[in-house]
Amino acid sequence: MVEKCQKSGVRIYVDVVINHMTESGGQGFGTNGTFYDADHLQFPGVPFGPTDFNDGSLCHSCDMNIHSYGNAEEVRNCRLVGLHGGLLDLKMGTEYVSEQVSSYLNRLVDLGVVGFRVDAAKHMWPEDLIELFNKVKDLPIGGRPFVYQEVIDQGGEPIKAEEYLATGRIINFRFGLQLANVFRRQNAMKYLSNWGTGWGMWASDSVVNFIDNHDNQRGHGGGGGVLTHWEPKPYKMATAFMLAHPYGMPRVMSSYEYNRANNYEGPPHNSDMTTASVQMSGMRCTNGWSCEHRWRQIYNMVGFRNMVSGTALENWWSGADYQIAFSRGDKGFIALNLEGFDVNQNLQTGLPAGRYCDVISGDIENDRCTGKTVEVYNDGTAHINVCSNCDDPVLAIHVGAKIGSPPRRF
Repeated sequence: MVEKCQKSGVRIYVDVVINHMTESGGQGFGTNGTFYDADHLQFPGVPFGPTDFNDGSLCHSCDMNIHSYGNAEEVRNCRLVGLHGGLLDLKMGTEYVSEQVSSYLNRLVDLGVVGFRVDAAKHMWPEDLIELFNKVKDLPIGGRPFVYQEVIDQGGEPIKAEEYLATGRIINFRFGLQLANVFRRQNAMKYLSNWGTGWGMWASDSVVNFIDNHDNQRGHGGGGGVLTHWEPKPYKMATAFMLAHPYGMPRVMSSYEYNRANNYEGPPHNSDMTTASVQMSGMRCTNGWSCEHRWRQIYNMVGFRNMVSGTALENWWSGADYQIAFSRGDKGFIALNLEGFDVNQNLQTGLPAGRYCDVISGDIENDRCTGKTVEVYNDGTAHINVCSNCDDPVLAIHVGAKIGSPPRRF
């Protein structure tokens, strides 16, 4: 799979669960057939045994589980609570466990994986992660693996996300919650003029940002209040803003539909419980898959971001509390409207003169735009109209979607 993806220009980043093994109690077989005995802390497939897990000498809670996130030692030395019990917490500070985990990561590098999302990084000591990743080899293509870490830091706890920056980027859980407030009209959009560190977040080169993920769209993992595919209008707007703005590295979600009363449900499946294939119809998915990454408004904004890479945010405009626009250098321009009236303004786009296709409402096909068009004048201004009571009150243009120009690869 990794080789096939590489040939198509797709890089693989593995979600590595290295803080813990299974929940305490019970026996069974892993998906690859490896036996485990959680009752006796035996995982012969690694192998891990009883001495490889944190015990009462390090975890001082009565049941070995985490009860107080105000106690950093308990959060890092005790068991993260799963659906039915505590997750057996590996003793990452020992040389043996560190060697076993680094060997696993190095095997993934050998397969062609280029980076790792570190699950539950907050529950490991930063110095143990530094030691671990110092043992991970360089990529065959050169450079170091890209590491981004799940450290849920909403403030108010002793563990701070910045403690983990020596290992790699941190996943910014504040990002999606703050934008949800804006695009639900609970905090004025005009205040996004200093978005990023001005909103109490970390430096741009330290974060991976997202609107929602597999946990918090279900109310887990620092969740609650985020936008999801269940609210398509504000979700598309927030994602468009994320992809247009230069702050941080964005990550786009791709989901499946589930019974919201039973949010533990797995993906669409066949009668034998194998995962159902993703069926596509145009730029949409069917068969229970949501595929937000294929929605035109999101897919085309990925192209926008690639086209404006390396440019600064310029020509900021806010016409009302919930109307904003800005350019990315001389490469792209976006306008968003959540007011009860249209944007109808001559605005500075920063773009070269010409006719552009709005990539939110359409695509260029045979040198014609299937959506709205925008005429940019010689001075870089254009008459911008963004509807209010419509499905997509966003307009985005960039130099790769200029009508009459050779098509550019995103």
